[in-house]
Amino acid sequence: MPMCRSERIDEFMQRALHHPERGYYARRIRGIGNRGDFTTAAQLSQAPAKAISAWLQEGIRREKIFHVIEIGPGLGTLSEQILGSLPFWLRFRVHFHLVESSSRLQSLQKERLGKKVTYHSTIHSALERSKGQALLFSNELVDAFPARVFEKKQGKWLEIGIEEQGGVFREFHFPEAELPSSSVFSYPYREGQRVEVHDSYRMWLETWLPLWKKGRMMTIDYGDRLEKLYPSKPRGSLRAYLLQQRLEGMEVYQNQGFQDLTADVNFTDLELWSKPWLETESYSDFSEWIRPYVDASEERFLLASSYFRLLIQKPIYA
Repeated sequence: MPMCRSERIDEFMQRALHHPERGYYARRIRGIGNRGDFTTAAQLSQAPAKAISAWLQEGIRREKIFHVIEIGPGLGTLSEQILGSLPFWLRFRVHFHLVESSSRLQSLQKERLGKKVTYHSTIHSALERSKGQALLFSNELVDAFPARVFEKKQGKWLEIGIEEQGGVFREFHFPEAELPSSSVFSYPYREGQRVEVHDSYRMWLETWLPLWKKGRMMTIDYGDRLEKLYPSKPRGSLRAYLLQQRLEGMEVYQNQGFQDLTADVNFTDLELWSKPWLETESYSDFSEWIRPYVDASEERFLLASSYFRLLIQKPIYA
């Protein structure tokens, strides 16, 4: 009889996405782009790079900081474009750092950028190199972290697990237990609502935020603040992407290691989790923020960017 595997959704996602040999980011990473499973903003337009470059230049002028850290740089496309957008005189003063946990991705970044940047496998290493003073940014990083999934049943929040037996998947509810830190559980949702909590991102933040002393951090991702996140998503936002096709429901658990898995980002949680160390400087629609840098021929790109939000934070005691 086939062995039965039962686990939380975030445990399933961690293995499916980040397993060093069989995970999506190990063997399908060249599937990013127009002919792949999904496409990032930097592969569609130069506007994000130009806007981030302008933001970095202002931060360098205001903070007198010359260390820049991109967390989760993917193929390195965005960093390459940003470096190309910086003024010549500044390009050689800035110390650019890329933080990437995937050895496969880091090798592709090195092919693209060579010795133009410094490579790190952890944010801790990059912060140590910059002595805790740096301008940080990420694009579609949070959604790459595994998410836990909960459903409201008879007025209580129960965590959803996944069970596999002989290649057949079945969802189930764990017994009621202590809930992770999240803003979603205090919102008056209707019976049956599903929500995702990027608890792995919270735990990761807590390991390094105390080490960051000065600068600004920009977080770009798809999602929204709590009150706007789930009104039209009673079954939550967990989904998969395979060859540009969006898959939902039980299809999310198929094709392990061959399709991307993701969920919308709750920006209210990001602010809640970082509150002991950071304060919010601004929160805005990404499409509006980059509009001054978008060519007239790129209106479709602006529409695609309307699902993204931008959060800028800074250390409280900076």
